Amino acid sequence: MTDFGNKFHAGQVVHHKLFGYRGVVVGFDETFQLSEEWYDQVAGSRPPKDQPWYHVLVHEGSQTTYVAERNLEPCDNEEPVEHPLLGDYFDKFSNGFYSNSQEVH
Repeated sequence: MTDFGNKFHAGQVVHHKLFGYRGVVVGFDETFQLSEEWYDQVAGSRPPKDQPWYHVLVHEGSQTTYVAERNLEPCDNEEPVEHPLLGDYFDKFSNGFYSNSQEVH
């Protein structure tokens, strides 16, 4: 499990407050890093760009989303997330969290 020093960390299962999907965090940016065009077209709720944004694998989907921290919350459902790219990031699931046994602690 990688701790970013923020509200969420890699391997944590989260819930999107606006769209209701579950997913697992796989990456983090301290501030918004995509294009202005993407923000204008996709970020309908206009979350702040100067706060953390997370890369999330969506449960029962094949996409990765980019989500502002304010739109995420911890997920109470401790069931595994199903996503075709999970194995690229993690190899273990326990107690509601994903990890990689190859990580250096």
